[in-house]
Amino acid sequence: MTYIYIMDDQKPLNKSIILEHVQHLKQLRCEGKLVLCGPFSDRPGGLVVLEASSREEALVIANQDPFIRDHYKTFDLFTFDVADERNDFGLR
Repeated sequence: MTYIYIMDDQKPLNKSIILEHVQHLKQLRCEGKLVLCGPFSDRPGGLVVLEASSREEALVIANQDPFIRDHYKTFDLFTFDVADERNDFGLR
């Protein structure tokens, strides 16, 4: 299942926490769980799109993100239904 967590800034970032966040993302990529991630260009915050077996697993992953864990950002978690060629863009 695909999940998205959208983050909102709570306090300024520093180089150390950014490097920890990047390491977290790299680990998720190695585990095959990271689909897409990045900051917003027109508002504060960013998003992470990931694959997880359940909402509970997605919550664990999000809460392990150093940005979230160390209270630099808060987040909202959403379940995302991918529409693409495999399901005729949501028709199946």
